[in-house]
Amino acid sequence: MALALLFLSSAFAFGESSEAPDLTYRSTVAEVRLTFFATDEHNHTVRTLQPGDFAVVDDGLVIRDFRSFTRSDVTSPDVIVLVDSSESVGSRRRDEIAQVLQLISQPQWIVEDKISIWSFGGLGPSVLCAGNCRSSLPADRFLAAPAGGLTPLFDAIVFAARLLAQRRDPRDRPVLILFSDGQDTISRNSFSQAIEAALGSDAQIYAVDANDPQRFSEGPRTLQELADATGGRYFRVQDDAGKVLDAVLEDLHATYVATYKPPNHGEGLHSVRILPTHNLNLKFYCRRSYYYQGSTR
Repeated sequence: MALALLFLSSAFAFGESSEAPDLTYRSTVAEVRLTFFATDEHNHTVRTLQPGDFAVVDDGLVIRDFRSFTRSDVTSPDVIVLVDSSESVGSRRRDEIAQVLQLISQPQWIVEDKISIWSFGGLGPSVLCAGNCRSSLPADRFLAAPAGGLTPLFDAIVFAARLLAQRRDPRDRPVLILFSDGQDTISRNSFSQAIEAALGSDAQIYAVDANDPQRFSEGPRTLQELADATGGRYFRVQDDAGKVLDAVLEDLHATYVATYKPPNHGEGLHSVRILPTHNLNLKFYCRRSYYYQGSTR
């Protein structure tokens, strides 16, 4: 038997035929490997974790015996910023644009960091810049990008996850920074398929909520769940963009990897979470599930 992390999503490309083959992420290993970070009561990342500070709950079974526990050797982020330009965002689009421009202008970035920006709305995405967006994205081009139409939120996440998976460098941490109101009105892919695609690319979603806080919407809940399921974080568009980037970089440099023997060999999706054992103020961020597939004979 072997453990396979198998993540399936419908094949995605805006405008492609529905007969395109499914996109499959597959990695076969002999153990569960969790990448995670923790924050304290002040929402600061914790860089001095020990194996006794936490326990993993795998399908309701508590794991304390880890095969390994190390700091992550990932050194830099590979970031795709997805910006919702659909009709549902409407007048708040300028706030989004201002936040994105502020985000990429932060001095914390280094030259080697990979930053791409895509907007999505209507039937397809629009690439605004790829690679080093810090020097190649003037504000007027952002404002001139197509806007309006329906909202293919889940398709956009699958699309971005596919790009991150294709160009994956083991030295980089794939990150999706999503600016959206959390609504989806046209996607072929479902909410669960979007999460599966993000998990399959090992990307964390940092969701920035563009909703009007004075109006009720289910969008914030969707964005929060996308972030929680992938081990990322949730923000509001009113938050300073520097705060979002600080969180991404702090999480990157305070990330740990724990491995353990799977307690349940049942084939299928397994839930997983990490809980504190001593300091109950610690909050752990990690993927919420993995897929186990037994080897065939």
